[in-house]
Amino acid sequence: QVKNKAPAEVQITAEQLLREAKERELELLPPPPQQKITDVEELNDYKLRKRKTFEDNIRKNRTVISNWIKYAQWEESLKEIQRARSIYERALDVDYRNVTLWLKYAEMEMKNRQVNHARNIWDRAITTLPRVNQFWYKYTYMEEMLGNVAGSRQVFERWMEWQPEEQAWHSYINFELRYKEVDRARTIYERYILFSALQHLPDCRPAFFILFPNWIKYARFEEKHSYFAHARKVYERAVEFFGEEHMDEHLYVAFAKFEENQKEFERVRVIYKYALDRIPKQDAQNLFKNYTIFEKKFGDRRGIEDIIVSKRRFQYEEEVKANPHNYDAWFDYLRLVESDADAETVREVYERAIANVPPIQEKRHWKRYIYLWINYALYEELEAKASSKSSAFFLSFPTDPERTRQVYQACVELLPHKKFTFAKIWLLYAQFEIRQKNLPLARRALGTSIGKCPKNKLFKGYIELELQLREFDRCRKLYEKFLEFAPENCTSWIKFAELETILGDIDRARAIYELAIGQPRLDMPEVLWKSYIDFEIEQEEYEKTRNLYRRLLQRTQHVKVWISFAQFELSAGREESLSRCRQIYEEANKAMRNCEEKEERVMLLESWRSFEEEFGTETTKERIDKLMPEKIKKRRKLQAEDGSDAGWEEYYDYIFPEDTANQPNLKLLAMAKLWKKQQQESEAAEVDPDKDIDESQS
Repeated sequence: QVKNKAPAEVQITAEQLLREAKERELELLPPPPQQKITDVEELNDYKLRKRKTFEDNIRKNRTVISNWIKYAQWEESLKEIQRARSIYERALDVDYRNVTLWLKYAEMEMKNRQVNHARNIWDRAITTLPRVNQFWYKYTYMEEMLGNVAGSRQVFERWMEWQPEEQAWHSYINFELRYKEVDRARTIYERYILFSALQHLPDCRPAFFILFPNWIKYARFEEKHSYFAHARKVYERAVEFFGEEHMDEHLYVAFAKFEENQKEFERVRVIYKYALDRIPKQDAQNLFKNYTIFEKKFGDRRGIEDIIVSKRRFQYEEEVKANPHNYDAWFDYLRLVESDADAETVREVYERAIANVPPIQEKRHWKRYIYLWINYALYEELEAKASSKSSAFFLSFPTDPERTRQVYQACVELLPHKKFTFAKIWLLYAQFEIRQKNLPLARRALGTSIGKCPKNKLFKGYIELELQLREFDRCRKLYEKFLEFAPENCTSWIKFAELETILGDIDRARAIYELAIGQPRLDMPEVLWKSYIDFEIEQEEYEKTRNLYRRLLQRTQHVKVWISFAQFELSAGREESLSRCRQIYEEANKAMRNCEEKEERVMLLESWRSFEEEFGTETTKERIDKLMPEKIKKRRKLQAEDGSDAGWEEYYDYIFPEDTANQPNLKLLAMAKLWKKQQQESEAAEVDPDKDIDESQS
């Protein structure tokens, strides 16, 4: 019994045991003893035993062809050819589809120079199994080795009737070429090309790619034998056969290289350009590479630039194909074609670009798209030629201005004006009509824009147009419509009043200002009031100006209004101007005592002090100095958003002497400053008492 059942430290696997047994050759059997046959009787006995062994093996399993082949080869080694034939025939009765069996049978006949028997076997083999190419190759090779060229050709012809694969046709062609039969080889090429075309259906694009190398090989065969006209004709037939639906770059590259070898450089350039214009860009990389190499070798600067432009066009085509709404890519593409291509090509690209309307009717998605229309219209007006064919988007017109007008009209019809519009396109349309001296159409366009989608920019553009035409009555009507549309727009009120001022109608201008300041809602009221005040000052209506300031101060007590009022009184230029100005400052100071913004009150006092320093007396200067506040530093507690303490912060505050509520605080502050000064003096005396004695003696 095993007491210690723990696993051993060194484990031995079954694989290791087998490997060690193999290394030690423990199962190596000794070789059988050599048998020496001395007479015929022993030989016959040996043959009998050997045949019995083979027959027993065949009887056990008739389907094992290797037993039949070993049996036949053993009989062949004994020069018993008839017996070997019999064994092969018996084996063929068992499995006639076994390729190895036929090959061994025929090789035995050929080895023993039984040519007719070998022909008979090959004929039976290709008749029984015609799709086994090895039989045909062996048969034709045997006939060729025997010098029976006609017999070998006959075998090839029988083979071609079965429509074999490509290599079989090329073997036949190479066979004819070995015997200098060029015409026969050309005929075989023609038959093979026709067979390939019939074999692959046109709707199977991958299968068509198999045919390209055959045409190329045919053309190179003609070129190799110096039949250059035939080679060119083969290439042309190939291009015509495949058409534009099944184009491949390899065919055109081979065609171009052939023409390059013939020094036909213009034909090469035409071939490359034709292919590049029609083959999909992702499938033409090799074609473009070869075209670039060709232009660098034989082209001029213009040709190389054309290649670069073509490459960039390919890139842009890929970008716009991947994302048709990538308007930046369209802009780059259009800029490229405008610099190099003809007018029809540019129009085609423009129409493809503007056909990609943004899918969402939101203005932010249309901002880039609208510039495609603008650029298109400007191109038609400034750069395009008058001769143009009909296009997918627009009809052709006899003149470019007509095409430009059609572009603008199509654009404004496309925009969803109920949701948003672009004033730029309307104004550009109107300016275009002005350049064409067609004023009614320009006014009609702007009037339509204001009626469909009124915008500030449209009104301003229309008014500016009428101002340039000196149509002031139309300007007045437009301003009235504009102010009905946007009464809160202070700039419009100011411009309207300025127009009336320029025209000399002061009462109308003043009435416009009065209407403007009476509006309940304004976007920039301070600008409007300032413009009204400046208007009255220019008219030297000082009383009206003072009334305006008073009315403005009833609405707001802003410090800048007080300062401006005081400066106005100072600039009035009369004797009482200084007293009036000082009075305004005093009123402002009283009005701003309760103002929470102390900085504004400080600003007022500083302006007042500047006035007194320039125009005041010593008394008034001392008075304003007494009114100036004292700047002190304070601390206040901060709180976070959640209400917790966030510490303390320091800030500056102003204490005005006029504020009676702050007088006790001022007194306390003065006493604190005096005490601090006394403390500093006592500390200095303790540090250096001799200095105090010397100072007292001195």
